[in-house]
Amino acid sequence: MSTRTDEQLMEAARAGDDKALDEVLARHEKQVYRFGLRMCGSEEDAKEVLQETLLAAFQGIHSFRGDAELSTWLYQVARTHCLRLRRKRAGAPEEFQPLDSPAATHVAAEAATPDVVSHARQMGEVLQAAILALPEAHREVLILRDVEGLPAEEAAKVVGIEVRALKSRLHRARLQLREHLSTLMGEGSEEQAPACPELARELSGFAAQEVDQATCVRLEDHLSRCPRCTEACDSLKRTVSLCRRIPGDAVPAPVRAAVRQALSQATRP
Repeated sequence: MSTRTDEQLMEAARAGDDKALDEVLARHEKQVYRFGLRMCGSEEDAKEVLQETLLAAFQGIHSFRGDAELSTWLYQVARTHCLRLRRKRAGAPEEFQPLDSPAATHVAAEAATPDVVSHARQMGEVLQAAILALPEAHREVLILRDVEGLPAEEAAKVVGIEVRALKSRLHRARLQLREHLSTLMGEGSEEQAPACPELARELSGFAAQEVDQATCVRLEDHLSRCPRCTEACDSLKRTVSLCRRIPGDAVPAPVRAAVRQALSQATRP
């Protein structure tokens, strides 16, 4: 393996050394892929973001002036392609990938028991669902800083904002993430008010396993016009709100489970 720095490899690549460019991109492709996976929410989209980023890096090698870290430049390219892809697909990830999936991580736990692996997978799904429900601007700063571990200065360059603005945005993102995790973990979901019989009747034919965006729209409509639910059903309101923030039609399993639990509480006799 070469001991040359990124700068040395990039200089060699600009001089026409294709192997140097291959090597420097191989050093960073895992981070670019993880970023695309966590921002876009699907393995398919992450692969496309990685492919487009590497292609752009090959084509734009002579435009990279070295006035920023190479990783910063690659994250900027990946971010541009991810945003473009999400606009093209109207913000609808085709499939949901947990953070602990093989595609999202390359560090395996040692001697993990099946129960530990299952719990880690469930927690990874909850965390990814909570991140995916963040507004895009908040999601990207949280991923860059707290998931990828970029310094504040580098993350700010990737996003194109001042460090102070990034810190403010990150603070709000962390607060929202905490609220989302609290909702998905069922904290503070005890319902003190009477259940809503109208909601129970309206959803009498509802199949619990079929929570989707259409269901969340129906629930949101009921909660907005029902006097009884206006005073009660706080847990259901939070979970439906979270459900509606997930881009696309696919509702992640932890969100479906939280909606089902809150719905059961709100309609229990």
